Amino acid sequence: MLAAAAAVLSAPRWLPRRVVALRVKVFELVNGDHVVVLPNDRHGPEVFERVYADPAANGRSRGAGLSDLFWYWLSPGPEVHQEHLEDGPRYDDVARTTRRIVAGASGPLAEAAARATSAALDALPDDRVSLVRLRDLVMPVWATYFHELVFREPCPPHARDLIVGHAHDVVTSLKCTGLRHPRRRARLTRYLAARVEAGDVPHDLPASLGTAERVHYLQGTFFNTAVVQMSEATAHLLLAIARHPDVQRRLVDDPDDDRYLDHVLDEVLRMYPLFGIAHRVTTGEVRLDEETSLPAGAVVCFSYPDYHATGYDRPDEFDPDRWEALSARDAHHIPFGVAANRPCPAWRLAPLALRACAREVLRRFHLETTASHTRSIPHRAPCLLVPRGAAPGPGVLPALRLFVRLRDAWEDVARSLAQLVLGTAMVLDARRLRLAGRYFDRADAPAAAPATDAPAAPDTDHVGRCPLVP
Repeated sequence: MLAAAAAVLSAPRWLPRRVVALRVKVFELVNGDHVVVLPNDRHGPEVFERVYADPAANGRSRGAGLSDLFWYWLSPGPEVHQEHLEDGPRYDDVARTTRRIVAGASGPLAEAAARATSAALDALPDDRVSLVRLRDLVMPVWATYFHELVFREPCPPHARDLIVGHAHDVVTSLKCTGLRHPRRRARLTRYLAARVEAGDVPHDLPASLGTAERVHYLQGTFFNTAVVQMSEATAHLLLAIARHPDVQRRLVDDPDDDRYLDHVLDEVLRMYPLFGIAHRVTTGEVRLDEETSLPAGAVVCFSYPDYHATGYDRPDEFDPDRWEALSARDAHHIPFGVAANRPCPAWRLAPLALRACAREVLRRFHLETTASHTRSIPHRAPCLLVPRGAAPGPGVLPALRLFVRLRDAWEDVARSLAQLVLGTAMVLDARRLRLAGRYFDRADAPAAAPATDAPAAPDTDHVGRCPLVP
């Protein structure tokens, strides 16, 4: 009885780690046996860099065991998602369009981020401490921001709520903390379809895509990936600042020191890269060393956390000052990919907007947290926001810190078990649906004649019939 009680009480220390290990095993089964993960014990960061930039490491979805799962998570429209389009004219057309939409002068891009952040913070009380989940706090910020970027007009509240609902559903399913809800995502699809059909998008959308594909392109690129990744990046940045009082003090004491804030952001993206694993499919032979080469059709998984941990003193320590003597260009640091192989189109916009958002938050609030900080950040970054100038009563902050720490520990236990169950269920459902496999089967059929006005493998035919989708 005592042993059982001790095991239960100590569960926050040991159970989440074991459940994570089980989840890794599940996803390894999805990968299959013919996968190389870089860097590894034999092939270090130099091989990682060379293979990542190799022109033959440019396949995205065709032939990868992970593709069915990622398409499942990113639906609707994964076949025209910029991250999953195969190399060729359609990808080039889509990439050019994205670069054109996110281009602009630095000042207006930063000002728009500060304005959207200010609007979200206005909803918080300015006379007492707020306990928030940082990712939830800032997701409306980036929904507003990218709506204005795409439509060049203010974001109405109902559109913001549709974008947030969609983005939250995507990231929740990606982290296996909840099942996906295609009907919820379809509400945003209908909104965007009406705007596109009405001619409300003041940008030339990809000419190689049909009308429905253009809708899915906007939804996947801007209101899925952009909103989710910027929300995750902001949560990581603010959580790291909250966990390091000396860093926060320096940022507040010198709010105009953009250089130091850049160092903080570089260190955040080094320790907590937004992608854990990026996979590519080889379209030709890729040599790893003098004795080993990968044939066409091999799957290469690039581990950002492992690569970002090489070549640094004390790699597990959060130290923005290390960047005083380091150049992000020369260090093992590729938060936005590499120029030679499909770089992130927001490599310039993201730092501008993140800096502006962080400055606005720090101008209004002091940040504190006792929550854990991991790369996957499944707890959505619990944090205390103390208004500048407010004076919490005696014992208020210590009590709140203790509450955050205890709640985070026990939530981690329940969440880990939920992730194991839900992740396994979604893996099985994705394998049953074979969204990527069906798409490429049809594309490879001798009489295939892909339509231009509708995706070839829509993820709507099973809505209401899939037992795993409420």
